[in-house]
This record gives sequence, C-alpha cells and structure tokens, in this order.
Amino acid sequence: MRPLLLAIAFVGASTFAAFAQTSTTPSTDGDTPAVATPDSKNATAPVEGANSFTEDQAKERLIEAGYADIADLKLDDKGIWRGTATKDGKSVTVALDYQGNIVTE
Repeated sequence: MRPLLLAIAFVGASTFAAFAQTSTTPSTDGDTPAVATPDSKNATAPVEGANSFTEDQAKERLIEAGYADIADLKLDDKGIWRGTATKDGKSVTVALDYQGNIVTE
C-alpha cells in the first residue's frame, strides 16, 4: 500500500510541475523577437517599439514586398511607419514596424 501511495504522489507532483510550465497565452507586450523569415510576421504585428528605419529604408522594404505607389508615409508615436500603397491593383493602408513586419490595415 505504501509503494502505491508513493507512486501516486510522484505522478501527481510531476503532472503539476509540467502543467505549471505550460503557457497558452500569446505574448502581446512587444518583446517578441524579430521574425526570421520574410514571408511571415508576428501574430501581434505591427509591434510597437523604437524604429530605426529611415523613411527611405521603410519605402525600400515596402517595395521589396511588392507594394507600389507608396504615399503619405509617416512614423507615428508608437514607432510604426504608416502610409498608403497599392498591391495587386488594390489600394491599401500599410504599416511597417521596427522588426520589419508589414501589415495591411
């Protein structure tokens, strides 16, 4: 009986420790690392933060991503470049964050 209780206690403790380490809440605090591949973006993009891109660099990134007719590009108070552009013949509002994530809004 004693070994059985000891085994149950051990299994219960190990299950609790594993459960305590699991988190299903996505990070939304802007500390998400930069995206490694150019064809994907962070789930929370555009990410707020200090943006070191110049306006010309931001335009170049948008052009490389297939956008044209980029206009009204402004850096907002959250560190996100915002403007308008066209892609695939459609006019869109675009945002570029400090990580290089491009989001249409």
